[in-house]
Amino acid sequence: MKKENNQQETAEKGVTYIRAKATSGWPTYQKSAKERSRKKTPPENGQCGPCRCRTAAVAVLAAGIALGGFFPGYYYYQSKINDNSVTVKGLAERDVRADMAVWSLPFVAAGNDLSQLRSQMLAQADSIVSFLKKRGFADEEITVGPIITNDLFANPYQSTAETNGRRFILTQSVELQTDKVDAVASALTASNELIAGGIVFAQDYGSVSYLFTKLNDIKPQMLEEATRNAKAAALRFAQNSGSKVGKIRRARQGVFSVQPKVDAVNILEHRQIDKKVRVVSTVEYWLK
Repeated sequence: MKKENNQQETAEKGVTYIRAKATSGWPTYQKSAKERSRKKTPPENGQCGPCRCRTAAVAVLAAGIALGGFFPGYYYYQSKINDNSVTVKGLAERDVRADMAVWSLPFVAAGNDLSQLRSQMLAQADSIVSFLKKRGFADEEITVGPIITNDLFANPYQSTAETNGRRFILTQSVELQTDKVDAVASALTASNELIAGGIVFAQDYGSVSYLFTKLNDIKPQMLEEATRNAKAAALRFAQNSGSKVGKIRRARQGVFSVQPKVDAVNILEHRQIDKKVRVVSTVEYWLK
């Protein structure tokens, strides 16, 4: 059926279209001349709305990238600046004298008559105590230990020939603990008269231990001195490096050690009256 060209104006989305005959047999729509001749209103500021949105988004993204790179770098730089520190050591030494002496005098007796040996041990213990009292030591400073009996025949693996026919060995010890350090040193030299009186001492009877017991009294002053010496070392380092010393970051006290005043081979600290107390403090300071 042949269709006629009818112009029918239809309102669709605010635009007037005219239906025209299409060569393909299907109807097409074209804008009317009035609509085609209508001029577009230019956008404000010379940009359309979508363009302005894209520009703002790009600006926000660029600012975010810039700030995201700035703050980590800034704080990393500040952390490196604030991490400058120096670790130094401060030494403090002090000469001291022992304030206590402990002297153990072990003696022995050997034989076959246990009762006779026991009487001999008691008499020798009395001789040692009298010797010490004569040297100015008080009863409360002297302690007499018990008698220890060793029956050599009770050992099945030891022959009579090895014991020289002696069955019993008795040992006893007299201990002196006093603060009269110099008097002990003098008595140790004069103890040969006990040997002359027939007392047989063990090999270590002359081992006197000289002790320094007032370490806690000097600890505060020595720690202060060690810290002061550490601060002086830090100041010298800062002066050479062109920086300034700040507050203490961390500190380690160190261990107090009591050493012989004369540091030589085979010289033990507890055998000397004169000693040396030493402490090393480790201090870390901030640098500005």
